[in-house]
Amino acid sequence: MRVVFAGTPAAALPSLTALLDSPRHQVVAVLTRPDAPTGRGRRVAASPVAELAVRHDIPVLRPTGPNTPDFVRSLSAFEPDCCPVVAYGSLLHPPVLAVPRHGWVNLHFSVLPAWRGAAPVQAGIRHGDDVGGASAFRLEQGLDTGPVYGVMTESIGPRDTAGALLERLSRAGARLLLATLDGIEDGTIRAVAQPEDGVSVASKVTVADAEVDWWVSAAAVDRLVRSVTPEPGAWTTLYGERLGLGPVLPVPHDGLAPGELRADKRRVLVGTGTCAVELGEVRAAGKRSMSAADWARGTRPGPGARLGTDRAGKADCP
Repeated sequence: MRVVFAGTPAAALPSLTALLDSPRHQVVAVLTRPDAPTGRGRRVAASPVAELAVRHDIPVLRPTGPNTPDFVRSLSAFEPDCCPVVAYGSLLHPPVLAVPRHGWVNLHFSVLPAWRGAAPVQAGIRHGDDVGGASAFRLEQGLDTGPVYGVMTESIGPRDTAGALLERLSRAGARLLLATLDGIEDGTIRAVAQPEDGVSVASKVTVADAEVDWWVSAAAVDRLVRSVTPEPGAWTTLYGERLGLGPVLPVPHDGLAPGELRADKRRVLVGTGTCAVELGEVRAAGKRSMSAADWARGTRPGPGARLGTDRAGKADCP
């Protein structure tokens, strides 16, 4: 089957690699987002998917907008039978969706209809889900509303970060996507409409969303930090300066006000709306990440130092 693969970030690479290795499918082109600034130096670079395609001498399509008549003509020239999609990053309109005779098959990193939208893995961790997964479904104009060909599930561990869970899902999901395309080609698989109940939406996570609110419970702080690790990265403030945070660990310790710091030689604790959390890695502005204990030895926060925004009231520690 002739396919044009659409994807942009590293999470799409296992699926593209699986298709490149498959004897049944021919990747005739790749669709990805335009080159963009990346990293701390903001150097303009090609997407991970584009880089892999170039290494395999596969044509790369980088339209600024994929819903123009010019792009429809460009895509049609490759005569794709199907267009698999993994985290491409742009909505597609009916004229584009109509080009491949078997449609567009999207690999989405949730068990639909749960967590439709841009950030399903982050949402699952932040809301304390025990199970995540991936769904292969036929793309339509609605937001992740199309009928589903198949799903796979993956347990979410108590210390999973979004990055670790997405890595596992991207590998397992690649197998699901390949099996789906095989089934479509063989005529042995059909898509089933999503149920109307159980729908939830995971909006894109912004930097502002990643700020820690120390007035919520320790469990909620833990989930928030893990859900935005590594991107966009959890943060708070100390003395008006931003401080990046790695995953934290809830500990059975009370007596600290929300955001209040307590540092000793081995660890740094911070109060929340319930119990305390122990900080892991800390990154001060313009500096490398380091252990919280090393950071505290260098910073020497004074007595009563508090992270984040102060406000009245404190919940009791159970």
